[in-house]
Amino acid sequence: MRTSARRNRADRPGGIAVGQGVAALLAAAGLLVTGMTAAHADTAPPAAATTASPDTDTPSLVTGLDEEVPATGAAADAARGHLKAKKGRYHIADTSAKDLASLGTVTEGGKETVRLQQKYKGVDVMGGQYVVRMTKKDGKRTVTGTSGNYFTKLKLDSVTPEVSEKTAIQRAIGAVTQQLGGGLLKAPAKGEKLTKGGTLSGTADGVTILPQGDGVLTRQITVTGVNPADGTPVKQQVYIDAHSGFAVMQYSDIKTFGAQGATATAAGETGATPEATNPAGDSYVKGTGVRYNGEKTELNLYRDTTGVYQMIDYSKRDAATPFSGEMIATYDARGRDVSTASGAWPSGIKTFQSTTPDFGADATNSGAVDAHWAAGKVYDYYKNHFGRDGIDGKNGYVYSLVGVTANGQPYDNAFWDGQKMVYGQGGGDFRTFSADTDVVGHEMTHGVTEHSAGLVYAGQSGAMNEALSDYFGNAIDLEANGQSMDDPDSGLLGEDLCTTLSPRECALRDLNDGATTSKNFIGVSYRGDNGGVHLNSTIFSGALWDMRQDLGGDLADQIVYRALTAYMTPLDGFTEGRAAVVAAAQELGVTKAQLKKVKTSFDAHGIVPGWETALGIDTDTILSKVNVTGTGVGAGGGKYALSRTNEDGSEPYSVWVGNTSGKGTPEQKSPNNGNYNVYATTDGKNVAWVEYGASAAMLHVRPVGSGVDKTVFGIGANVSGLALDGDILAYNVPDPYYGLQHVWYTNLKTGETTQADQSYVTATTMPSVRDGKIAYAKMWPESDGYKLGVEVLDTATGKKTLMPVDKSKAVGIGQTAFTDDGVSWIEDDDITDSGQAAVKRAAPDGSGLTTVTPEAGDGSLYAYSLTASDDAITVTTLPPATSWANDTLPKLYQVAPDGKGGAQRVSCNRGDQVYATADTGQRVLWLDGTTGYTNLVKRDRPAGKC
Repeated sequence: MRTSARRNRADRPGGIAVGQGVAALLAAAGLLVTGMTAAHADTAPPAAATTASPDTDTPSLVTGLDEEVPATGAAADAARGHLKAKKGRYHIADTSAKDLASLGTVTEGGKETVRLQQKYKGVDVMGGQYVVRMTKKDGKRTVTGTSGNYFTKLKLDSVTPEVSEKTAIQRAIGAVTQQLGGGLLKAPAKGEKLTKGGTLSGTADGVTILPQGDGVLTRQITVTGVNPADGTPVKQQVYIDAHSGFAVMQYSDIKTFGAQGATATAAGETGATPEATNPAGDSYVKGTGVRYNGEKTELNLYRDTTGVYQMIDYSKRDAATPFSGEMIATYDARGRDVSTASGAWPSGIKTFQSTTPDFGADATNSGAVDAHWAAGKVYDYYKNHFGRDGIDGKNGYVYSLVGVTANGQPYDNAFWDGQKMVYGQGGGDFRTFSADTDVVGHEMTHGVTEHSAGLVYAGQSGAMNEALSDYFGNAIDLEANGQSMDDPDSGLLGEDLCTTLSPRECALRDLNDGATTSKNFIGVSYRGDNGGVHLNSTIFSGALWDMRQDLGGDLADQIVYRALTAYMTPLDGFTEGRAAVVAAAQELGVTKAQLKKVKTSFDAHGIVPGWETALGIDTDTILSKVNVTGTGVGAGGGKYALSRTNEDGSEPYSVWVGNTSGKGTPEQKSPNNGNYNVYATTDGKNVAWVEYGASAAMLHVRPVGSGVDKTVFGIGANVSGLALDGDILAYNVPDPYYGLQHVWYTNLKTGETTQADQSYVTATTMPSVRDGKIAYAKMWPESDGYKLGVEVLDTATGKKTLMPVDKSKAVGIGQTAFTDDGVSWIEDDDITDSGQAAVKRAAPDGSGLTTVTPEAGDGSLYAYSLTASDDAITVTTLPPATSWANDTLPKLYQVAPDGKGGAQRVSCNRGDQVYATADTGQRVLWLDGTTGYTNLVKRDRPAGKC
């Protein structure tokens, strides 16, 4: 059970959601670790430096030490001994190997860097990593500094989960299904059948403590499969609260070059990772190939016993032991779907091969020559500049899969999946994504980061992960191709990927774009770009690139590499990243003038203490810094309902009700019982929510004023999407057979609960309620395939009425909204367009069809979701994003129910605008991420044009 301290603090207001600094990951997911900025970031702190943080007494950065420890024995033992001896400084109670486990020691010359993993009662603490830096010289070993996160305030009575693995996996799959299905309901393609058990599966990865307050015990689940909406592969890390079974955090675990939604790894045809071969005699040979740019280059190859030449490079191995250590191999993945190549090894896959040592045009056009040549250049860069033995620093194998597709279409991206690089086969303007050396350097650097700082790929830590890959990818590109930093195109990434466009038109990012925190930082949820990992990356990489231009490549690269491998830890954000780079520069002995240039580079990009307060908005803030994860907000009749947690994010969520005007003090309506009370909604008279417990999800209803909390229904599955009006409460329940959503509803007067459609092969979802009628999106089978529509169910009579949707054209149906005289919905009738969808409206009996906004042309929207009052329809738009920018994030538009006058922007805020909910008139509330936190905001009328 949770400690009593955790339960008793649940009634505190406040909470932070999309936070900054060290909490970039946990905060953006609805959890926060506060105040962990580095002590004395721009100066050498005294040995006893401490940080002012409620979560830890352990300093996040200490430099300038010269404290001797035993010279003999393991470096990790010496590091732990130092922390124990200086307990008054570090406040680490247990420095034994059990609770401070060694993650390894990196030795570079006379320097030793020890990484230690915090455990609590034997369980890993997420992001709890502490680094001890030492020198070993003349028979002495000396500690020079420390950095990282060690959480001293954890206090859990038990680390034994109450939720079973089976339930945790079921809840995790449900949470991912809900996230993926947040937009339009889409039917399987003609001829395709539903997949029994759904398209997702889960694997339990053990127990993890999230470092909020006293600590949150979770089961970590990896969910893999295929996104049913678009066929892209999925790999999500999901953390299930081990007491209640609620998904408290999830994020995509794939590191791409270009931004992509929830793309990751998937199930599919898999085989064993190939074993390395040991060539003998003259099997290692030199060959040639022609790169995309027309340059003929030397290739390191392997000639097998049949005389076939393979793209396997053994040249990086130690001459004394030629068959141990590094091997670079490039595999032909053409014709393989990305879902079989990410986090898996496609069976039967082979290296690129030739009957002669001179590879021809096919190897050029496939991207194989560039991938193989560039992988060697990246290896050489890290070896020659830093003495690093490959991606993992331990002479591990370097594998590249080249030419994957997605659903038979070009896959315009590349990624590192934890064991290899995967390059998509381009199409249209794009070549295969290995065509640019900076892409190869970028992906391999993701591996270097994974095996050093381990920056979590989400939020600010993820943006730093991307920034470091961009920085080193470009540095390697310039060196390998002889390009000067003075070249105006030197900061471009992906500029060589295009067949016809100029480098500047083609590039996906530019390190010289001048991005700053005040002008360009965009608060984005984990729905998009994993919390802004690409979107915000050039703020940090731009600072590093400025520093490189000022200091020169050799010194700057040494500073950044040292900061990455010896200072940074998994949850670092921009402020901690700055501190790490400054400290690394000081350690490497830069002059005062050079140190000033380092600091000026960060200053110029707005990475300074307190930068978050400079982000402005045009909305009224009702609640600031709320912890909500993805539980949304509901409104009606002048009231709002919201699920949120306490300020440090350590408590289960409680339901609060307040006035949409922002006046008065919100009141807590849910009980404090250690469970998660989420997905709150209200019609202004009553509030409803779901309570997640270890074995069931219970539905509650309570008056917004005084009155009794009633449990009206319970079920073992995930429940979400609540809609309430009068006596009818509707909601979504997933089934375990095909992974489809089904609308259920409970009559609060009679207590009767009914499923809107009893068929397991029919999906109903996204309900809205008014005067005893329920509208929902529907998918059902017919003889020639699955059809889509909108249905209205009269709960009093049981009569069902299909709205006038042309089922022969509809390829997607979105959220419904019931108002006093009609039903609105999103309808996509054109699979060939770039994502626009119409907003339509009709009377409950299907008459009076109106196109509120068109499918295409003037006034069309990338409609993703909607909400409506009797006076206005508010549409959440989600444009496609080949590269991320403010105008590709979710934005709100409002339009009259008859469509007259067209749609207007509700707010000009930059950053995510999500979970919009209409109140009365034109008033709309939503969760806004512009400030870098999640705020509940409102506007009473549209802003117009932005």
